[in-house]
Amino acid sequence: MGKTAFITGATSGIGKATAILFAQNDINLILCGRREERLQELKTQIGKQVKVHTLNFDVRDKNAVFDAIALLPDAFSKIDILINNAGNAHGLDPIEEGSLEDWDAMLDINVKGLLYVSKAILPQMIERKEGHIINIGSTAGKEVYPKGNVYCASKHAVDAINQGMRIDLNQYGIRVGAVNPGLVETEFSKVRFKGDDARAATVYKGFQPLVAEDIADIIYFVVTRPYHVNIADLVVMSTAQASSTIVNKNL
Repeated sequence: MGKTAFITGATSGIGKATAILFAQNDINLILCGRREERLQELKTQIGKQVKVHTLNFDVRDKNAVFDAIALLPDAFSKIDILINNAGNAHGLDPIEEGSLEDWDAMLDINVKGLLYVSKAILPQMIERKEGHIINIGSTAGKEVYPKGNVYCASKHAVDAINQGMRIDLNQYGIRVGAVNPGLVETEFSKVRFKGDDARAATVYKGFQPLVAEDIADIIYFVVTRPYHVNIADLVVMSTAQASSTIVNKNL
């Protein structure tokens, strides 16, 4: 394919699976994440297949985002595909018991981080009048579930930003779309429950959830459609899941 993709949250889950699949299909990579050791492990794993450059920063750090992207080497200066994947859920509490720190983390990473990275990369896409942005949302951006309050709000914001981006960037020929997964068995729940592995495991117990590779397959499908095809908004759940709160554990 010979293109370059910029993936945030590349050190685990959907971001990592997407990076591996893209490398297998000749897409060069700029991999971003907070965990330097994991970035280097992934670079070692796939660096013989394609060109790989790593950026170690937190997407909520505005200055770090803009400085890192401004200083990309020439070989990685043309970004064809942006995968806004970085995001987290923190806590699962009723609104009256919610942690201010958790709220800040979700809004800063899921919403502001996505905006910072997009803002830093968009000028080059606009100048070339080409590019493809995939925003990783969630079914939580399509409905609200008990104790999901601020996380759902952050993903509803991603849904609105995705729509707004598509409208505003239409004049430049830039494709914009979202992939909104339901339950995907990654480190997501471990982060939400602050390292409580036993509690996290119960989320996926008793049914077959999606895995990161399922979403990576979909992302690759989306970015390889002909230019005149833009998959604007895609929702995907496992067969066992009908909504955020309805999961058939008897299949």
